Amino acid sequence: MEKFYVQGEQVSYPIFFANTFDFLLDALEETGLGKQKICIITDQNVDMYYANIIIKQLQIKYDRIFKFVMPPGEKHKHLETIYQIYNFFLENQLDRQSVVIALGGGVVGDMAGFAAATYLRGLPFIQIPTSLLSQVDSSVGGKVGVDFQKHKNLVGSFYQPKFVYINPSTLQTLPTREINAGMAEVIKHGLILDKSYYDFVKEHRQEVMDLCPNTMTKMIRRSCELKSSIVKEDEKEVGLREILNFGHTLGHAIETLLDFTLLHGECVAIGMIGAAYLSYQIGELSLIQFEDIKQTILAYDLPVKSLNIDEIKLYEQLFMDKKVKQDKLSFVLLSKIGEAFRVNQLSEEIIYTGIHYLCRAEEED
Repeated sequence: MEKFYVQGEQVSYPIFFANTFDFLLDALEETGLGKQKICIITDQNVDMYYANIIIKQLQIKYDRIFKFVMPPGEKHKHLETIYQIYNFFLENQLDRQSVVIALGGGVVGDMAGFAAATYLRGLPFIQIPTSLLSQVDSSVGGKVGVDFQKHKNLVGSFYQPKFVYINPSTLQTLPTREINAGMAEVIKHGLILDKSYYDFVKEHRQEVMDLCPNTMTKMIRRSCELKSSIVKEDEKEVGLREILNFGHTLGHAIETLLDFTLLHGECVAIGMIGAAYLSYQIGELSLIQFEDIKQTILAYDLPVKSLNIDEIKLYEQLFMDKKVKQDKLSFVLLSKIGEAFRVNQLSEEIIYTGIHYLCRAEEED
């Protein structure tokens, strides 16, 4: 088992890496989580693959283990499900020393973390991410929450896990589409923070698609390191951390308007193309680099257009973004591959050039 720490002034916890769950008890012991009650929150897909494996490990030292299983998918990421989780906590008499385990992808991690953060004003929780997107991004950083009236993550908090336990072998049971969706966040990390990492992702595409263990572990760890370097400087997204939202302003709006029929990573991929195009339109990003980004995203079978969305509705939906300040839209753009910046003074005309690019047919380009 390998590990490194997310370390900052207000945040400190380890991320463990192992291609097995055999070290989970060691991780619990190392982080000081004794023999409290444990509640696993997972979804129906992950439950049939990994819940029993986790429970078997825990039963060596723990005798009070509970499991809440929710339906899979973003459509169940709302307060009604949180209400059901609260009831489950209450029925099983969880107290402030009880440990919540988020076992699953980004939706499970966000919801389990939010429930843990708000029940009894906070229960300790750990993240065991099983999807690529959650391993490289959503399990790290402490963002937890739910959608509200179809608005993405409108209700939430910052609540850090006691630790993250990443087992890359869980990706073997993940559909190819989910792998591709996770790669959107990986590509994002390279685009905003590290060109050499972006180049690595381009050059090792086949190894990634083959889920080569060494390549996947190296890639996942590097994404975690990059995100952690930002989180430790800005835990609650008051400045620097906003660059992690590259592609998300447009992506979240598209995700909502399509009623979550596309995966989050797929919408982020479209959003990154839109943000890169805006970067090109204002003279920051070269056309060569824009096309390079587009081809990299396409190489991972991710979408770069959203043709069935009304442009005016997309523009209006952008104002529901959590990062809107004083009715001004905020975007993360690129000055070049590997360097990002924030801007909130784009004109409506410029924003519409990006929207039009995303919503028109390829032959019109």
